[in-house]
Amino acid sequence: MLDFIRNHKRLMQVFLALFILPGLGLVGIQGFRGFFDNSANVASVNGRKITIQEFDGAQREQLDRMRQMLGSSFDPKMFDTEAMRASLIDSLVQQRITTDETRRENLTVPDAAVQRALFNIPAIAQLRGPDGRVDTDAYVKLLAAQGMTPDQLDARVRFELANSQISESISKSAFTPKALATHLTALSEQTRTVQGLAFHPISYQQKAQPSDDELKQYYDAHKLEFQTPESAQIQYVVLNGDALAAATQPSDADAKQFYDDNIKNYKTDDQIRASHILITVAKDASEADRAKAKAKAEQILAQVRAHPDQFADLAKQNSQDPGSADKGGDLGWFGHGAMVKPFEDAAFALKPNQISDLVQSDFGYHIIKVTDAKPAGTKSFDEVKASILATLKAQQAQKLYSQDAEPFTNMVYEKADSLQPAADKFHLTIKTATVTRTPNPALQPTDPLNNPKFLTALFADDSLVKKHNTQAVDVGDNTLISARITQYAPVATPDFDKVKDAVRDKVVAQKTAELAKQDGAAKLAEFEKSKSADGFGTPVNVSRGDAQGLPPAAIDAIFKLDPNKTPGYVGVDLGKDGYAIYRLNAVNTPPAPDTQRLAAAEQQLSQVSGQADVQAYLASLRTRSDVKIYKLPAASDDSN
Repeated sequence: MLDFIRNHKRLMQVFLALFILPGLGLVGIQGFRGFFDNSANVASVNGRKITIQEFDGAQREQLDRMRQMLGSSFDPKMFDTEAMRASLIDSLVQQRITTDETRRENLTVPDAAVQRALFNIPAIAQLRGPDGRVDTDAYVKLLAAQGMTPDQLDARVRFELANSQISESISKSAFTPKALATHLTALSEQTRTVQGLAFHPISYQQKAQPSDDELKQYYDAHKLEFQTPESAQIQYVVLNGDALAAATQPSDADAKQFYDDNIKNYKTDDQIRASHILITVAKDASEADRAKAKAKAEQILAQVRAHPDQFADLAKQNSQDPGSADKGGDLGWFGHGAMVKPFEDAAFALKPNQISDLVQSDFGYHIIKVTDAKPAGTKSFDEVKASILATLKAQQAQKLYSQDAEPFTNMVYEKADSLQPAADKFHLTIKTATVTRTPNPALQPTDPLNNPKFLTALFADDSLVKKHNTQAVDVGDNTLISARITQYAPVATPDFDKVKDAVRDKVVAQKTAELAKQDGAAKLAEFEKSKSADGFGTPVNVSRGDAQGLPPAAIDAIFKLDPNKTPGYVGVDLGKDGYAIYRLNAVNTPPAPDTQRLAAAEQQLSQVSGQADVQAYLASLRTRSDVKIYKLPAASDDSN
């Protein structure tokens, strides 16, 4: 609960959509009141409609999130398919079902939790001054740029936190018995001693020489394998902000002026680093339960007082904060306003290595130890000079790009028969390349020539038939590209004689792999009778986590062998790599896991079990809900 980002992934996705991406509307905050008939609705849950407007907003949010993640490789058409639209509707339905359950259970979120969540949004955290307070004017302006008010964001955060309480309460209740964790850890760490015998296809080449008739038959049956793809030789120019700014370098004087003008951004609040042990108490707990939790916390506090150097070990053993317990209770560095008020007041009253009395908050009882402290101050110019110079250079790149982007776009369109005018005006180099309709795996995914929007524009009729420049395509990172086709080659199937050698290679590879498999299978039958080790290689110990270079198919086969029958034999078809036989000599049981490894295994298994429980619970909610899907929305026209 205190390791916010790790434990609230869904909420952080929402924040990313709100503050990294431009102009998104709110979805699901105030609800929709049924102003539309079913033709304007995509689904309903328990009589409450999910409107097409809500779907469109969620789809825009999804597309913008993918655009941010994929950058220049983003292609909106990949996400605007019938399957993706159906998946999105299913997600909206599940959100609505969860919201209904939240309301039925009267789940609420305290103001302190909402505030803490808001302070975890990077864009808001940057607005906090040395005293920990948020610059209200800047905060209002930030939200206004997203079309929101503080009240709307507060409602969104409260909504998401309330919905997350259901899944978190289930997932955190999962429990893995030590016996099960011990057994599964032993299985995962078990090693097996094996020897291998390989049947390499290359050994069968003399036996696999095909006749010309065989080659022709293969060619006739597999002509598509030998087609040359459609391709185009192109000229292209790239307008890039960083390249435009390369000739300029901000001076130290510029950086110092920026530092002086923005000195408040370099002030640092006093911070502390603290660890804690938490004994949780539900808000609606009975007095008896509260007393029991407090007694347990007091008992742990007594142990901490007696052995302060063992605080981390006691936190691992006793703390009920899943975000910090496995780190010895460490919460990292934080300033004012990051924690709930009682916790903050107690923590900032301590000096390094001091331990608090019991501190009660909305979450339960805390035992706090401050491990380090930093006083308030101001970062020196030398500390931030490099980052300021980088910022100024980026600003200059953006400025130059903004100045030239529109004129460049207009010129490649108006002077559609040549790229030379644009190259001359903007001092660009005309480059050449050969491309196909699909991205080239030899290039970086972010290379402009691999951008799906660019390739679509390049092979459009205006460029392909009319030989015009493409439009200036925005491929991200302040980069525009325009190209023209100088020579085009359609899809073609070469004559047999031209690809005869390639056909031979394929047929030989196929025949040698089959011969290797036949020999290997025959030899396997012999070994299963004789139990011999003749011809096998040096024994090696392999495990599920350490394959010692063996292929995954071999590891799977080896660990399916009966551990009680040694020697055991198994054959593995390796496809084009031939065939292999593995001899199982011994099964090696690992020593019992130590406390730390066992605890880690219990936690991982509990997380998996908890997620399965959550999915089962959500599925049960859905079966009890009245869900109607009216229609799938048509593909969006928005591909920007």
